[in-house]
Amino acid sequence: MLITGAVLERSGAEPPYAESRPFRVGALELDGPAHGELLVRIEAAGVCHSDLSVVDGNRPRPLPMLLGHEAAGIVEEVGSGVTDVATGERVVMTFLPRCGRCEACGTDGRLPCSVGSAANAAGTLVGGGRRLSRDGVAVHHHLGVSGFATHAVVSRSSIVPVDPDVPAEIAALLGCAVLTGGGAVINAARPAEGSTVVIVGLGGVGMAALLVALALGLEVVGVDALPAKLELARSLGAAAAHLPADAIDLGVRSPVVIEAAGSARAFETALALTEPGGTTVTVGLAAPDARAAVSPLLLTAEARTIVGSYLGSAVPSRDIPRYVEMWRAGRLPLEKLVSSRVRLGEIEEAMDRLATGSELRQIITFDPDSG
Repeated sequence: MLITGAVLERSGAEPPYAESRPFRVGALELDGPAHGELLVRIEAAGVCHSDLSVVDGNRPRPLPMLLGHEAAGIVEEVGSGVTDVATGERVVMTFLPRCGRCEACGTDGRLPCSVGSAANAAGTLVGGGRRLSRDGVAVHHHLGVSGFATHAVVSRSSIVPVDPDVPAEIAALLGCAVLTGGGAVINAARPAEGSTVVIVGLGGVGMAALLVALALGLEVVGVDALPAKLELARSLGAAAAHLPADAIDLGVRSPVVIEAAGSARAFETALALTEPGGTTVTVGLAAPDARAAVSPLLLTAEARTIVGSYLGSAVPSRDIPRYVEMWRAGRLPLEKLVSSRVRLGEIEEAMDRLATGSELRQIITFDPDSG
């Protein structure tokens, strides 16, 4: 079938991307689902920093690639071997397929699936194939999703069904921002009841961590370099919000600090804000060549713990229903993460805004009859 999608033609283009135009938005061919796969009509897709990291070259990926990894939609066709999902169901698409059989999948989310990670690196679906092409040339999948399009074929292991009362925009956010930020709190940090959590980096993932921590009844302190993000954090319920230097000067310390900015400087700030005996969780994805200064003596003398958390150490089929129930109960107002809505043809402008840090989550919306 013919679909419309945003294909990244080259990475490392000179910003602003609205001028250099590294994407090509247009028609592609999409093969039908093979064994264990589904065809999904995309309803909403979030624009995430992990997409920007491919655009700016910090995350090298095989090109051309149809980007987008945080999305939700309606199942339109079910491939052979899929017996527990029906056409017409709304599904959350997640960017790390889990085979459920490898050694990493046996770590309860602590390690990313080795099979899914290999497929993601190769730009294929978890079964090893590609379903996208353009003018007879294969187009790579992005993290098993490729959600910047009107339709996608995905592995069953890349989706989690949700009830129809969950709006498409909320469902899309569950696939990355909430899994990653919320999981950093629930799965990786595991703070004691009633404790304080400091979150360094208040983008989409950091704000999702903030909302989940508040839903758990924790006190939250936000830290970010942008004053507008601090004001938003306070409006969402943070007990306090500070610029990084101010937080250090004020002596802010917490038993749990989550770094969600994806930079060496933010990681160093998070370490400085962690109290003796505390845990620093790093969930942001820094550039591959980024390096941070860490004092081994400090770690030993103060009994510190540093925890790396990929995708919030999540098991999507377990964690997404939990977040849905928190949202349904009114404890997790995920609607507040949506900062703007854009069209697919505005993808480069959306990347430019994301690069400035001025947005939480821009949501690409699709007409039901698009493509």
